[in-house]
Amino acid sequence: MNIKPLADRVVIKSLEMEETTKSGIVLPGSAKEKPQIVEVMAVGPGGIVDGNKVEMEVRVGNKVLISKYAGTEVKVDGEEYTIVKQGDILAIVE
Repeated sequence: MNIKPLADRVVIKSLEMEETTKSGIVLPGSAKEKPQIVEVMAVGPGGIVDGNKVEMEVRVGNKVLISKYAGTEVKVDGEEYTIVKQGDILAIVE
C-alpha cells in the first residue's frame, strides 16, 4: 500500500541509528528519543491551504529536520511513518 499525502503534507520515516554512549553501551534506536532528522518518503502536491498558495520545497529522499513533537504517527504494512505539514519541517539537511 502506498501513502499519497494531500495538500502540504509530507510522509517521513525515522532514520534508525544505533548510538554508543561514552561508556561503550550501545543504545538501539528504540531506546532513544524520537529522532528529529528524518527521511522524506512522499510529498503532497501543495496547492491552496488556508487561502494561501503553498509550493512544496522538499523532495522524496531529502533528509530533513522536524519539530520535536510534530506530526501524526501511522503504521502501514508493518512500517511506521509520520505525516507532517511542510510548516513542521525546519530545515533540509545536506
